[in-house]
Amino acid sequence: MAFGEILYTVEDGVGVITLNRPAYRNAQGYRMLDEIDAAFDLALTDPAVRVVLVRGAGGVFSTGHDLGTPEALEYRHSLGAKPGIETYDQFKRYNLDLLLKWRNFPKPTIAMVEGYCIYAGWMLAAAMDVVFAAEDAEFLAGFVEYMSIPWDIGIRRAKELCFESRFISAGEAARYGFVNRVLPGSDLERETFAWARRVAENSPEALRMTKIQMNKAQDAQGFTQALEDSLGDYVAMMWMPGTEMQAPGTRRLHTVDLAVRGRRGERFGLPNAQPSEAS
Repeated sequence: MAFGEILYTVEDGVGVITLNRPAYRNAQGYRMLDEIDAAFDLALTDPAVRVVLVRGAGGVFSTGHDLGTPEALEYRHSLGAKPGIETYDQFKRYNLDLLLKWRNFPKPTIAMVEGYCIYAGWMLAAAMDVVFAAEDAEFLAGFVEYMSIPWDIGIRRAKELCFESRFISAGEAARYGFVNRVLPGSDLERETFAWARRVAENSPEALRMTKIQMNKAQDAQGFTQALEDSLGDYVAMMWMPGTEMQAPGTRRLHTVDLAVRGRRGERFGLPNAQPSEAS
C-alpha cells in the first residue's frame, strides 16, 4: 500500500517505521494504524529485516489517539463499519488486536521515544520488546484500551499514576521498568540504531525462539487474557450513558471538545481544531 501517514525504510537489517504526522504530534488514527500494520507485514516477509524500530517524526513519539481530525474521521467513515457488532469489531481491531499482533511479531522490536508518549503512544511502545528513550521524553499512562500498564510498571505503581493522571520522566519510566535505556537526545538515534544492528547480527531462529519463550512466560501469568478482559471493561465504561469519562473538562477526555482542547493543546503545539488525547 502507499504510505501517507508513516514512513518505512530498511537500513542495515533494521526495518524503520516512522509515525509521520508531526503537525498533529503523531496522533494515531485508523489510517496510521493500518499503515503501521502494513509496514510490519512487509518487515515480516523481508529476510533482510532482522529487527523493527518504531519512532515518531518531529521529535515526538505519539500524543495518543486521533480523536477527531477531519481526515481521521473521513478514513474511519470510509471503512464502512455499521453500528453494533461491526463497530465493536473495528474498535477491537485497532485498539487491541493489532497491538497484540505486533507484540507477538516474530522479530525483535524496539520503540525509540522522543518527546511525548501518551496513552495510545504508551500502548504502541508497550507492544514493542524494548524501549529506548531520550532524557527529556515524557510518558503518560492511563486506563487505556490495551491495558498493559500493570504489567509494564507493576500494579501499585500503575494505580498511583493512573489515579493521578500525571506525566513521568524517562528516568522514572526506566526506574519503574517500562524503559530499558535513557539516553541524551543527541545520542538517542545513534545508540538505538547501534543496538538494533547488534541484535540484527544474531541468528533469526535464536531471536525468534527467545521472544516466543519470553512472551509465553508473560502469557502464563495471564497477560493476553487480562488485556482481552480489560478491553471489555473499557468499552462498557466508554459507552455508558452519563459517564464522567465523556464530560468536557475531565483530565481523560474521549469526546471532541475543541474549547478545552484549544487551551490544553498549547502545551503540545496542536492546532485548536485538530484534537488528540494530548490536549
